[in-house]
Amino acid sequence: MGIYVWGTGCGASELIAQGLGAGQIDLFVDSYPRTGQFLGKPVIRPETADWSRCALLIVTTRHTQDVARRCQELGVDAQRILYLKDSVRLADRNQTCTAAKEVLGQELLNQLLPRHRIIPAPPFQSALAEADLAGDYVRLATLELLCRRLDTVPGAAAELGVYRGFFAGCINRLLPQRRLYLFDSFAGFSPEEGAAPAFQEAHHGITHQALRQSLPHPEQAVIIPGFFPKSLNGLEDRFCLVSLDVDFQEATLAGLTYFWPRLNPGGYLLLHDWGNPRLPGVAQALEAYEQRLHQRLCALPLCDYAGTLVLCKPPVFE
Repeated sequence: MGIYVWGTGCGASELIAQGLGAGQIDLFVDSYPRTGQFLGKPVIRPETADWSRCALLIVTTRHTQDVARRCQELGVDAQRILYLKDSVRLADRNQTCTAAKEVLGQELLNQLLPRHRIIPAPPFQSALAEADLAGDYVRLATLELLCRRLDTVPGAAAELGVYRGFFAGCINRLLPQRRLYLFDSFAGFSPEEGAAPAFQEAHHGITHQALRQSLPHPEQAVIIPGFFPKSLNGLEDRFCLVSLDVDFQEATLAGLTYFWPRLNPGGYLLLHDWGNPRLPGVAQALEAYEQRLHQRLCALPLCDYAGTLVLCKPPVFE
């Protein structure tokens, strides 16, 4: 009997960083494995795992509802499953109300009930999938609200640090008429950043071809592989929305140095992991950049999963 870990991304690398040795893990489970091994251990699909040998399953992915459903189908005892992400829920006071569906009908009941229990849904039908919003609702709902305020702001969108392309796909869906620049090394972090081996390995695996195929509007994407800022190769453009998600100080500082002066008035820059205690270099990079400018930038912290900071470029009124 041993330990299985579901997920081979950042959550798995965080698990290692927090003290669980790779030698204590028997294998990794992944619904869509990118490789046959992670940290020297086999990566297998859930349907091929021998669950009778699993003493504890540690779930490191944010797709907890899908994992819970799959585990139930496979007969994995819920008492042996530990969820490390998206695991907190408030009790639903309507859980015991069985008459509402019969009296009101399912369609009307769906209209009356809030889609999210903690934060009310925006007053519009979201362009993002319910499953996407559920994983990190504050971050994704904020992104959509910001995108809906960009009608009068010119410029392209960009993301530095694409990882596996989820957030890039959301930007692409919400701003389908905008050019979207996507910067990533597609080879993990540069050696000088000092990423831990597990964190480095978690950022390998996606190719720019696979990224393009995952986008809802791939014709708008300009994918620029290589380490930033060398990968710029003289690129000059103006931007309405930028996502910086590169985890470490030097790369974040390089992103701020390039994108902030090129962000159009009224635009937004989302600094992911600014409030993440495991990645202090992001906040340190902003501090260094503000000292360079001799000013504080207008910013709003979010209470999302990784502590995003939204930087706002003040609009100009004529």
